[in-house]
Amino acid sequence: MRKLTEVYGDRYHEFSLRKDSLPRRLTGKVHYFSSPGRAEIVGNHTDHNHGKAIVSSLSCDIMCCAKAGQDVEIYSAGHRPVHISLSDLSPKKEEAMKSAALARGVLEALSKTGRIGGFTAVTASNIFRGAGVSSSAAFAVLVAEIENAFYRDGTLSPLEKAQAAQYAENVHFLKPCGLLDQCGVALGGINKLDFATPASPAVEPLPALGGYSVILTNTGGSHAGLTSHYAAIKREMGDVAAFFGKQYLREVSSGELYAALPQLRKRVSERAVLRAIHFFEENERVDAAARALQRGDAGAFLAQIAASGESSLKLLQNCFVPGSVSQPVVLALKLSEKILKNGASRMMGGGFTGAVLSFVPFGEEKEFTDRMAKVFGRENMFLSETRSVGATEFTL
Repeated sequence: MRKLTEVYGDRYHEFSLRKDSLPRRLTGKVHYFSSPGRAEIVGNHTDHNHGKAIVSSLSCDIMCCAKAGQDVEIYSAGHRPVHISLSDLSPKKEEAMKSAALARGVLEALSKTGRIGGFTAVTASNIFRGAGVSSSAAFAVLVAEIENAFYRDGTLSPLEKAQAAQYAENVHFLKPCGLLDQCGVALGGINKLDFATPASPAVEPLPALGGYSVILTNTGGSHAGLTSHYAAIKREMGDVAAFFGKQYLREVSSGELYAALPQLRKRVSERAVLRAIHFFEENERVDAAARALQRGDAGAFLAQIAASGESSLKLLQNCFVPGSVSQPVVLALKLSEKILKNGASRMMGGGFTGAVLSFVPFGEEKEFTDRMAKVFGRENMFLSETRSVGATEFTL
């Protein structure tokens, strides 16, 4: 079990729940847990086609105090309580896209591999909801870690917790996501992931970039209602792969795509072709960015970040909702480009709305934050850093 300082380092995270506001069943000795947000550094929409990505955990998190109990009860400020009976863990249509679906799905997944049990928890979060830092994955992995501490003697690996969380998101929450988000939350630190075997990606830890802060700009909006747009990216990439008789783009080469372009355009949309080109080039950017981090080459690393952002806008086309005149992500990208003297920004996460991630040199954070805040609001600026610890139990 980690100490508070091991989880948060020198950044003190204030977590206070008034005793009289807690359910009576949580009086007395409780256990404390933390599950971080995550930042997709490079590798936008590559995992579902067995590609590569770099992901980092962030210093924002969901914190929780919990006690073992009969069934599962979770209380979160501003949200309806979650109540789940362990006697019925089947998916519920009425819970789709709700926290209850995530908790129920994790419990069902873990019930297939070993012991599970009940608990009562109260949570507090400073993760942007719907802004691309994976509040849903953080919540699901948190449930897995609570179960791990109370009923698995801490034996679940980060990957096993991530897999249970992905199952919950896919089957119960009805979000057709890959495993990237959950790995970012569960692993901690910054890691290169290779999804050639998507259920068990190869993990390569990487050093964090020195001399730069990570600043998130929440441009507003929610990912709720955007599932069809996420699904279209995966479907269109799949259509290109199917043209070559394959299921995933990882089984095809960019050379094959360009050689077949005249025939391919007759079978799939040009947007699908552009999204496939993004996939191939994004995998190359992941490798290049990883090499740059390993040798401490900030310039080369930031160049890959910027290129990834440009590709997401022009090729992947997930920086705004198709047909909408509301385009805050694109505006944030342009504004950050104008402000930054030496850094890089890109759209982060599933896309279409949400957060822009910026690497800002030490000493320039205030100017950058002040100018972005004039447009997007002070409450939507978050100064962060790579967090070395994934979802975990800790002591105060």
